[in-house]
Amino acid sequence: MVTIYHNPRCSKSRQTLALLEARGVEPNVVDYLKDPPSAAELKAILKKLGMRPRDLIRRGEARYAELGLEDRALSDDELISLMVANPILIERPIVISGKKAAIGRPPENVLEILG
Repeated sequence: MVTIYHNPRCSKSRQTLALLEARGVEPNVVDYLKDPPSAAELKAILKKLGMRPRDLIRRGEARYAELGLEDRALSDDELISLMVANPILIERPIVISGKKAAIGRPPENVLEILG
């Protein structure tokens, strides 16, 4: 089962979804802005990505500055809580296949994790 954390307004997210579908993959599509992952789900995603929370935050979003996320004193748990409460901050798209995950930037990155 393949899951994509998708934002239909994002061109990279749309391109990644189209790439998966072109390869015959019918992923479970999660519109993460409407249905954000829980803190536990986000921790599991980060583990599969091999990333820390700060690595998955979109620094160009207005909310990043508004929330003062450049503050290095914020803990991983605090960052995760802020990402769950403000899912626009989560880098996209994220594709999960089994125990592996990849960010579709560029979209071809996700091909590495497909079985």
